[in-house]
Amino acid sequence: MIMPGATLGVLGGDQLGRMFAVAAQRLGYRVIVLDPDPEAPAAAVANEHIYADYHDQAALERLGRSCAAITVEYDSIPVAALETLARMTRVRPTPDTVAIGHDRILEKRFLAQNNAPVARHAEIGTAGGVELAFQTVGSPALLKRARFGYEGSGQAPVASAEAALAAFNAFAAFGAVPAVLEQKVAFETEISVVLVRGADGGMAVYAPVENQHRHGVLYRSIVPARIPAVVAQRATELAERLAKQLNYLGVLTLEFFVQRNGELLVNRLAPRPHTSGHFTLDACATSQFEQQVRALCGMPLGSTELLQPAVMVNLLGEHWQQAAPDWPGLLNIPGAHLHLYGKRATRPQRKMGHVTCLGPTLDIAFRHARTVEELLDTRRVPEGQQAAS
Repeated sequence: MIMPGATLGVLGGDQLGRMFAVAAQRLGYRVIVLDPDPEAPAAAVANEHIYADYHDQAALERLGRSCAAITVEYDSIPVAALETLARMTRVRPTPDTVAIGHDRILEKRFLAQNNAPVARHAEIGTAGGVELAFQTVGSPALLKRARFGYEGSGQAPVASAEAALAAFNAFAAFGAVPAVLEQKVAFETEISVVLVRGADGGMAVYAPVENQHRHGVLYRSIVPARIPAVVAQRATELAERLAKQLNYLGVLTLEFFVQRNGELLVNRLAPRPHTSGHFTLDACATSQFEQQVRALCGMPLGSTELLQPAVMVNLLGEHWQQAAPDWPGLLNIPGAHLHLYGKRATRPQRKMGHVTCLGPTLDIAFRHARTVEELLDTRRVPEGQQAAS
């Protein structure tokens, strides 16, 4: 075990890195963040900020020699950087598991090999493979970049082979990478399961979360998810099985589509804490970020007990466009917990913070969240004026 007082590292300095740093420091650890952004949110709270690119070998050497263990903030961290660090110190999650979450093709292959239910899909390596892929998948479909895509970025709806080819070529203009053509699924609900797995194989799993999106960006998370208990149990069991088959170490998130017949499809896996797990900061006995610290250091995992129902609402850049949000009004709402990430620049769809609303019942938590949303929507840019970040 790595005891409090040791130094931990995190690659990535956005809000997930910031919340990891706060959790680690509360447990008595020092934290070093490596991030190429001089205004990275995590840099403001970390003990040290290594301001460098993830490919900077000298910076990686400095981080690796300074830290007892290192984790990641997001799954697009270069795997080569993690492999370099793993030769010097403990890295969790391991580079090979991050590689699977980093690449949609590797992810789909892992899920298929382990009998996880997924939407019909086809891999596309070059433009010449688009037509065959479309014949395999059919319409409607989504074309997704294999790497560097997130929350609606790097994907496009397509209804014909010609549209798929145009989208593939448009993606290639930003750097040639393979893609996945995936059946567009008609589903009732989108849920996620956040869990943590320790080095001894022990697991702690949070209640499934119901997720709702605007323009491809997570807007609202509801816990417990409003799904039948049997569906929640199947999702939890499937998440646990996949974490074990992946031999995963750390916090892992599985996203699912719940179809009209109650059947599940795995949408993706994220080898890190997840935005939909932010409710754990206020609504659970142990947050996902404290679990991340515990798993990284080999400490016993914490309880995932849900203390109260919760509805989490993301604060997005468009809520600042007309004027700053009504902070006094927001903080006057019963059960509302405000978290701001320390980002200076605002733009539509950029995550600036979140509010978690608690209540003795889900109906009451939802009522508080609706009040939050009404306050925020007075500051929101009209939808026709929004632009992707």
